[in-house]
Amino acid sequence: MNAGDYQVLKSAVSWLEQGKRLALVTVVRNWGSAPRPLGSLFAISGDGDFTGSVSGGCIEDDLMRRFADAFPDKLELVRYGISAEEMRRFGLPCGGTLELVVEPVRDAAALRLLLDAVTGRWLVQRRLNLRTGESRIEPAEIDVSIRFRDDELVQVFGPRWRLLIVGAGQVSEYLAQMAPALDFAVYLNDPREEQRRNWQAGEVEWLDGMPDDAVLAFRPDKRTVIVTLSHDPKVDDMALMEALKTEAFYIGAIGSMASTEARRARLLTLDVSEEQLDRLHAPIGLPIHSRSPAEIAVAILAELVQLRNRLVSTSAPSSCAVGVTERSTACPR
Repeated sequence: MNAGDYQVLKSAVSWLEQGKRLALVTVVRNWGSAPRPLGSLFAISGDGDFTGSVSGGCIEDDLMRRFADAFPDKLELVRYGISAEEMRRFGLPCGGTLELVVEPVRDAAALRLLLDAVTGRWLVQRRLNLRTGESRIEPAEIDVSIRFRDDELVQVFGPRWRLLIVGAGQVSEYLAQMAPALDFAVYLNDPREEQRRNWQAGEVEWLDGMPDDAVLAFRPDKRTVIVTLSHDPKVDDMALMEALKTEAFYIGAIGSMASTEARRARLLTLDVSEEQLDRLHAPIGLPIHSRSPAEIAVAILAELVQLRNRLVSTSAPSSCAVGVTERSTACPR
C-alpha cells in the first residue's frame, strides 16, 4: 500500500469519526493511457474535505462538483472519457477511459481495521459486494492491487515497503533522498560513528547496533528491501549473513564482479548456504553504466521498481486483468 492511499484511509476514518458523510472512490478499470493505477483511492467528505487522486485533477474537480449538488447515498459505477467530448472536457490523455466505483461509507470501524492491518504489517483484502454495498475484511493470499468483476470489488491492502540501507555513504544519501518518492520508507544502519556524524541527506530513521543485530531486530518481511552499500566487508557481510536467511523481498550489495565473487566466498564461511546466496542481487542495480553515486542510486531504485511491479503483475490470476491499461475482462468467480 502506498503512502497516499494510506493517508486517504486515515482521513476517511477521521471524517467519519467526526460525524461527516464520506464517499470513497476507487479506480477499478482503465483503457488507454491512465494517469493513476488501478486501485487508486480518492475520498471526499460531505463538508468538501478531500484527499487522494484518481486522475490528474480534472476528474476530482468534476466529482466534487457533482457531490456538492447531490452527495452519493448509494454505490454506483461511473465512467469518464467514453466520448470525444468527454475526453476533451476532462483532459484524459491519449483517449483514456476511467471506470470508478463510488461508495458511500458509513462505518469508521471497518476502515479502522484496514489501518490496523497496515500498521501491523499484515496483508488483507477488502471484499465489497457491488449489489448490496456490504463489505468484509479478510486475510489476503496474493499481493495484487485489485480484482474486479460486475458484482464484486476485491482490493488488497498491506504494509508499506521498507528500505533498510546498511552503510552511510554517498550512494546511501542519494538513495535515501530518492526512495520516498517511490514509496519506500527508509531506514539506515551504520555502526561507524564517523559515518553517522557526517550524514548529509537529512532525516532518516536510524537503527542502532551492529548490522546483524539491526537486521534481526528489523524483522524483514516480504515487503522489505535490504541493501548494503558501505564497501566495508566488516559492515556489509554482517548484515548479509542475517538478511539472506529472512523472507526479505530483495537483498542487494554494492561492488564490482570481483568483489562480488570474494563476498560469496566469505559468506559461505559464515553459515550462509548456496541457496541463500542465490537470492543476493550483486552487483546491485540495473546495468545502466552508472558511474556517479546518484546514478548508482537510480540504478538500484530502477531494479527495485521493476521487480516490485513484476511481483504485482505475476501474482494476478491469469483470468483477471489486474494492473493493466488495456480493456480488462471480468474476474471469474
